[in-house]
Amino acid sequence: MKFEQAIVGIGLLSVMGLPISVEASDSKSITLKQIGRYSAGASTVADEPRAEISAYDPASKRLFSINLNLRQLDVIDLSAPESPVLAQTVPLGGKPNSVAVRRGIVAVALEGAQKTDPGSVKFFDASGAFLNLLSVGALPDMLVFSPNGRWLLVANEGEPNSYNQADSVDPDGSVSVIDMRGDATSLTQLDVRTAGFSASIPQESPSSIRVFGPNATITKDLEPEYITVSHDSKTAWVTLQENNAIAMLDIPSATFTKIVGLGFKDHLLTENKLDASDRDVPGSSNSGIINIRNWPVLGMYQPDSIASYRVKGKTYLVTANEGDARDYTGFSEEARVGALTLDGAAFAAQGFPDVTTGPDGLRNNDNLGRLTVTNTLGNTDGDTEFEKLYVFGARSFSIRKADAELLYDSGDDLEQRTATLVPTTFNSNGAVDTLDTRSDNKGPEPEGLAIGKVSGRTYAFIGLERTGGVIVYDISKPTAPTFVTYVNTTPTDLSPEGLIFIKKSHSPNGRPLLVVSHEVSNTVTIFEVVGDPEEEEAGEEDDEDEGGANR
Repeated sequence: MKFEQAIVGIGLLSVMGLPISVEASDSKSITLKQIGRYSAGASTVADEPRAEISAYDPASKRLFSINLNLRQLDVIDLSAPESPVLAQTVPLGGKPNSVAVRRGIVAVALEGAQKTDPGSVKFFDASGAFLNLLSVGALPDMLVFSPNGRWLLVANEGEPNSYNQADSVDPDGSVSVIDMRGDATSLTQLDVRTAGFSASIPQESPSSIRVFGPNATITKDLEPEYITVSHDSKTAWVTLQENNAIAMLDIPSATFTKIVGLGFKDHLLTENKLDASDRDVPGSSNSGIINIRNWPVLGMYQPDSIASYRVKGKTYLVTANEGDARDYTGFSEEARVGALTLDGAAFAAQGFPDVTTGPDGLRNNDNLGRLTVTNTLGNTDGDTEFEKLYVFGARSFSIRKADAELLYDSGDDLEQRTATLVPTTFNSNGAVDTLDTRSDNKGPEPEGLAIGKVSGRTYAFIGLERTGGVIVYDISKPTAPTFVTYVNTTPTDLSPEGLIFIKKSHSPNGRPLLVVSHEVSNTVTIFEVVGDPEEEEAGEEDDEDEGGANR
């Protein structure tokens, strides 16, 4: 479906936070209808959200939401999704990063006293009663149950606290595999195995696998971010965001079998345009406009969320290509193009002969001067000049085969559509008065995603962390996804983080739901996924659980 054909109407952004809904021309497509919202209140500490990640238990009809600010689990009664109510709070005794639920067992990932210390997983039942505590790797940042419930997988990111300092610690990145075949109360550390990294793991496309921290080794430098699990619960795919790679994990043996570099996105290709500046109004020092065009820039995919689904017996991976940089005391890879020295001959060969800060020069703020790039790539000959420019993230979502081979990328579609549909918040920080403020760094920032099947068709729901809202694509045909709808409830809801699709057989109201947790507004918003009634009666839901539902 071409972009021009997909749009039948454009809503206007409301300063009151009313949703924008833009529907595809196909009358059988789904829509998102906001039916409820829960507010956790204002955070009292910066960067400590009260509603970042949630998980749903269909038996109890309860939603479990991470409240980092108060170090607790908010248990929300979702039996009436139009009116979600806080049922209870569960003290956690530490910093929670993620939550997952399976068959009434709630698992919460907690940081250690220092983020470089080993973390833990706390287990509760759906009533909030404590069941068990197990130790896992450093900075457990996401966890997910396998579809068969046998395994709980924990992504231990293992971030450093700094580099090249007297107290610098860089723990190993790893994935903990917890055997859940017994009762949760009977679990011991013997049920926890840790899959770590080593140079012996086969690597594919190693030139795009970034192992780049000071004194880096593959053991310490690889940082698991997010996990999805195969339908048969035997294989997991793990995003290594900063490293621009995906690792394959054999779950029964708790060993990594392969690491695949994801390559780079060429923003000189017609379909891969981007807005590269937040100050691209000539003569202005503090404002920008929508200016989506081709530039001599390569994008690192660097996915955050990953999910998996099947079509005709084949598994496909969906990634939200957010991007992330390392910026620590003692080491930062972020640089503005305007502060770099560019190789004139190299860029002239790409059709850009002027690399100065002059009006037509690449390093001018109206052009690429403000763009944030990595200083760890691009200086190909080791002199003082950069021959290539690499940006963080791909401003897109991708579909890959089970071996991580790229099958489809949305190109510049996220920027093109939001530029048309929400021009007042295009590449913003989520507020109506911040137009274009993120064009110089990751754009709309697709981060969270969920996959769901409605009326026999499969949809990807993608949260745009900065621009806000959820954009939906029909991914039933993995090689040719089509835009379906976009809903944006800015400014009431800011920075969507965790997304959950609840199929109708698990839903408290018998309708498929999408639950979106927002880390800045501290709101959890419930949407009903509405399809064509006749198609809904004829369609069949997928009874298989999809892996990767939580951050």
